[in-house]
Amino acid sequence: MDKIKIKDLEVFCNHGVLKEENVLGQKFLVSVTMYTNIRKAGMTDDLSQSIDYGMVSHKITTLLKEHTFQLIETVAEQVARELLLAIQMLEKVTVEIKKPWAPVGLPLDTVSVEITRGWHTAYIGLGSNMGNRQEYLNMAVESLAQQEDCDVMRCSDFIETEPYGGVEQEPFLNGCLELRTLKSPRELLHLLHKIEKEAHRERTIHWGPRTLDLDILFYDDLILDTETLIIPHMDMKNRDFVLQPLNQIAPYMRHPVYQKTVAQMWEELLSKEI
Repeated sequence: MDKIKIKDLEVFCNHGVLKEENVLGQKFLVSVTMYTNIRKAGMTDDLSQSIDYGMVSHKITTLLKEHTFQLIETVAEQVARELLLAIQMLEKVTVEIKKPWAPVGLPLDTVSVEITRGWHTAYIGLGSNMGNRQEYLNMAVESLAQQEDCDVMRCSDFIETEPYGGVEQEPFLNGCLELRTLKSPRELLHLLHKIEKEAHRERTIHWGPRTLDLDILFYDDLILDTETLIIPHMDMKNRDFVLQPLNQIAPYMRHPVYQKTVAQMWEELLSKEI
């Protein structure tokens, strides 16, 4: 991916833990590396096909001058978020905030914080088998679309499927969507649980009936295995209610563990069922 860099933009502003820092202010140096595709700009000499680093410099300066934060960690997060939300071509950004006048009472050159943030692609499974199933699924899609740091890119058809897991219950309505998001996996999981709670989801019976079920199926090519979150979603290769709708929107997405595409896993599952 191509890079556009701004190094040591000087901004005098009011950030710090100490009261004097908030009142008197001090100098900060801001460096950003913006990851994007500037091939078209380079071929056409057209600024609209690139990122205007002058505009970015003014945007950073305005943000730092109009707000007061205690931590330079917060300053870095806010700069990264502001740029990623405002600039359509920006896929990822590295932000470094330097504090050359840090009041530590010892000689030093500078204190700095550097972070890298960017857009991620997640695939979310949706299911419901209580109440107005389609209304619950539509509500979930709309709730995700309304998040400032989430974009719903594609959504599959909703299909009716038989319950999975041996618990006797009503048929499910299932689907999948592709989500572009700035949220980390755990932040995204927290959001999905919040949306489920708004749909009055109750976790009383494992694999039991539910108004709304939202699962992270993939998150980029991440492999994560913790007590609270497993990515890719476990056992997806055996679940037709996951693979059928997912195959509609992401047939060439490759499972980072099995090294098979969604289309291949769907075909293998169909062959088992014959």
